[in-house]
Amino acid sequence: MSNAADDLVLVINSGSSSIKYQLLNPESGVVVASGLVERIGEQSGAIEHKAGGRTVEHEGPISDHKAGLQLVFDMFAATGHDLTGAGVRAVGHRVVHGGEIFYQPTLITDAVVAAISDLSTLAPLHNPANVTGIRSTRELLPGVPQVAVFDTAFFHGLPAAAKTYAIDADVAMAHGIRKYGFHGTSHEYVAGQVAGLLERDPAELNQIIFHLGNGASASAIRGGHPVDTTMGLTPLEGLVMGTRGGDLDPGILLHLMRSANLDADGIDQLLNRNSGIKGLSGVNDFRELQRLIDTGSESARLAYDVYIHRLRRYLGAYLVELGRVDAITFTAGVGENSPQVRADALAGLESFGIAVDPARNTAKERGARWISPPDSRIPVLVVPTNEELAIARAAHDVVASSENLTEIS
Repeated sequence: MSNAADDLVLVINSGSSSIKYQLLNPESGVVVASGLVERIGEQSGAIEHKAGGRTVEHEGPISDHKAGLQLVFDMFAATGHDLTGAGVRAVGHRVVHGGEIFYQPTLITDAVVAAISDLSTLAPLHNPANVTGIRSTRELLPGVPQVAVFDTAFFHGLPAAAKTYAIDADVAMAHGIRKYGFHGTSHEYVAGQVAGLLERDPAELNQIIFHLGNGASASAIRGGHPVDTTMGLTPLEGLVMGTRGGDLDPGILLHLMRSANLDADGIDQLLNRNSGIKGLSGVNDFRELQRLIDTGSESARLAYDVYIHRLRRYLGAYLVELGRVDAITFTAGVGENSPQVRADALAGLESFGIAVDPARNTAKERGARWISPPDSRIPVLVVPTNEELAIARAAHDVVASSENLTEIS
């Protein structure tokens, strides 16, 4: 890779009513510009675009994703980066669910878009929005190759015992029911960063990684390959999250269908929008949750305690599953920025060789760092995730490979 302008990659993360984006150099990781489009389709939308030390903002109606992206392109041009020119080598799109079909970064074609759309039954909140972003960007940049990078890809090869649900095998096969896992781009990136920090070959390391943001997941990684993860068929399973409750007795859903007359849409709304930290406390932002705890809110304290209880349960499970653990790492918004969560998740585990150093844990440093005592048997780390960089590198590599194949043929 070179630092030439035509090696820049545009990364798009398209949500149901938002678009996150970055323009960056995949080799150096230097971000040329970034931004967020919010409240698409609502009465008043907003865009915040950062480039060259400047922040440009826009407020007003944004009718759909294509209109939002067009405004983003206009902001790029106004700040000196014309995306419709020759400045973008590739576009990388985050796609949440690849099903059994997609387990590698994939060059986007009409057939690929159709297949991603068909997988929307497995991710009804995510894949339709991903497809909308892909289609809009392809219209705006018709000559630029575009690549889908799948959240589920890293976990595609989970051992059969870890990915299989104990339900009727024919039903599971007919409907694609298995553990897929999510946040894979983040878990894979962080696992590689940990190996670098420890100056160890990834093939030698057993790792536990906690990706704790509004969505949250944990993974057990042996020798560079995941052997288990908390999210399942959908991003609803596992840890307690901002608006999702994680593990749940499925009998609760049957009970609610019968006693509360909830249909599929009502259950979907409950599980995806009104559960987790928000369902227990009324808020889903961890900073607000902490403020409520400080004011003496019992519901906020309970929400926090349930959150920590679930983290510790999976930590224990993965310690047993891996047998030997060489590093425990926290990443993403809460994982990187909440010393209290990290301390409480690992409290009282000194007999397992796990400890958190209070001074290191509460230091203001924001980069990759150790938070365990120097003599701790198992290093505990905080490593900032960078999914955009991982997507940019994957997209660049796919495009470079396809160009090489074209030249050879």
